[in-house]
Amino acid sequence: GLMGSSLSLIIRIQLSHPGGSFLKNESLYNVVVTTHALVMIFFAVMPLLIGAFGNWLLPLCIGGCDLIFPRLNNLSFWLAPNALYLLILSFMTEKGAGTGWTIYPPLSSGLYHTGPAVDILITSLHLIGLSSLLGSINFVSTNKNMPTVKMKGEKSELYLWSITVTGVLLIISVPVLAGGITMLLFDRN
Repeated sequence: GLMGSSLSLIIRIQLSHPGGSFLKNESLYNVVVTTHALVMIFFAVMPLLIGAFGNWLLPLCIGGCDLIFPRLNNLSFWLAPNALYLLILSFMTEKGAGTGWTIYPPLSSGLYHTGPAVDILITSLHLIGLSSLLGSINFVSTNKNMPTVKMKGEKSELYLWSITVTGVLLIISVPVLAGGITMLLFDRN
């Protein structure tokens, strides 16, 4: 969160004056915007709102002591710092990955980014996507299999429904994201 906020501050300083001269290079501005967006979406908002609160509140709401697959939860947790390390590495590799948070071509193609920064970024997104997928599988299966009889189905709390629906949406959307960035990786290489 601190890294994403500091990158946001750099963006605000650059945009504070017309023709801002804080960042001397336009491509560096694109790298800062890309890294800020990906850090805030995949490494701050999703892990905090879904992962942290889900791990803490889901067992409390269903009357359990932990999630149903603690080792899967542990793997999901430890994939996230490694993915963040790769994202930071892509920021510092050569000129960085200045593709925008959507990573759309042509900016992400080999024509504009010939170095390995975008490849490292895509690997980072694969790892954080796998982390989200594993956590979502754990949340959905825990909410389905562990609650007491009084808390099953429509009797459960609204927060449990929100975690379950978000988990199902992540299970559906993360493989699509992985397929898209894998095709982009194949196109680049």
